[in-house]
Amino acid sequence: MFAPRTTPWPLVALFTAGYLAPYLLPTTVGRLERGLALSATQAGAVGSLLLLSSATAGFLLASHVERTGPRTLARLGLLLAVVGYGGAALTTAVPAVVAGAVIGGFGSGTATTVAATRIAAEKDPHRASTLGLLSVSALAGAVYLTVPHLPGHGLTLAAIALTALAVWPLTSRLPGGTTVPLPAEPDTDAYGTGTDRLPHRRSGMVLAGAMLLWSMAQNALWGVSGRIGVDQAHLSEPTVGVVFALALGAGLLGVLGAGALGSRLGRALPIGGGTVVIAGCIALSASADGLGSFASGEIAWNTFYPVVLSYLIGLAASLDPKGRWAVLVGSASALGTAAGPITGSVLSALAGFPVMGAVLAAGLLLVAVPMTGVALHTGGRPLLPGAVRRRGGHAAALLAATTGTPTGPVPEVGAPEQPVVEIPLDGTPAAARGAYDTAAATRGPGGV
Repeated sequence: MFAPRTTPWPLVALFTAGYLAPYLLPTTVGRLERGLALSATQAGAVGSLLLLSSATAGFLLASHVERTGPRTLARLGLLLAVVGYGGAALTTAVPAVVAGAVIGGFGSGTATTVAATRIAAEKDPHRASTLGLLSVSALAGAVYLTVPHLPGHGLTLAAIALTALAVWPLTSRLPGGTTVPLPAEPDTDAYGTGTDRLPHRRSGMVLAGAMLLWSMAQNALWGVSGRIGVDQAHLSEPTVGVVFALALGAGLLGVLGAGALGSRLGRALPIGGGTVVIAGCIALSASADGLGSFASGEIAWNTFYPVVLSYLIGLAASLDPKGRWAVLVGSASALGTAAGPITGSVLSALAGFPVMGAVLAAGLLLVAVPMTGVALHTGGRPLLPGAVRRRGGHAAALLAATTGTPTGPVPEVGAPEQPVVEIPLDGTPAAARGAYDTAAATRGPGGV
């Protein structure tokens, strides 16, 4: 476990290696289409297979990170990424490229799963995920400035492979697997009751379903943004690359703003309001017919997208301190990401880019409602240093955190529950009896 004030750089690096493939999706799909003489739909399908493999890794490994060991799984994921993406970059045989993309995608998903699980256990997961988004945005921006000036179909795949290789040495700072079975410890909810059930299942399932659709809409546009710039806005590939780099640079500013803002506005407003703004940006970008409208839509969209994503990651992490919902919601998001390229390709082929953008924007407006609802429902669980944690402590501590009640008389959060003692019925003062009844009434069987 990292010290509370120490930046978890290995997790930030692992997060970057896992998230880089989705960030480079437009240029990856475009390069495969032009370099391997694939149709737009075929290239989009390869991108979808890559991301589907990544999502599969998350679903399969969500509950095995601590059991197997973060270091072991992280190294396995990075190895698969190096072999898969590297192999796909070095061959022009379409079946081999597809196989390499699938293997590499599973590696990316494995790295992301380890990073998400460990970040959820941090004192401040929002800060760690924000640093990860900053890192991946900066790296992806550098790739977008470089790749358009170089030939070859697999440059972006090679960039992902080299990133995984560079992150490998940092995995030595991750915990290894346990060689001796540890005694089983019952999981505890906010009230100290022993349970091993996945907490907040209804909120988690709603958030996972909403994130699937949210990510699908984002990546339906992201997967065809290069084609919009070249075919509809009549821009050159280097110009489109510069726009993407500027957009990701604006995303860096957005993430910095989200990190500085923290929880001052809660999570509901950034998630709900930000999604509404993103819907408008998608409609603008999809209808672009020149450099001005294309750049405006892409830059504005990429400014708000990582901001909302950082709050969604924090929201998922708040549902379970063991990180299970963070991984499961992230995997659902990856499923939506996987479906994005093929969805965008099909919609644009059937109805054109502007209609595709309008459909995606309308879908985002609808999905903003349940995501905002989950954020409101779980708004009393800040994840900042010194904030009230959900494991251990008295229920009154959680109430104090949400209402502003002075926390002086509240037991220290994380301290063990005080044993319940018998109070004699005869001679018990009324004030003491009332206080005991009040304390007992605050105890409940479920989570917050």
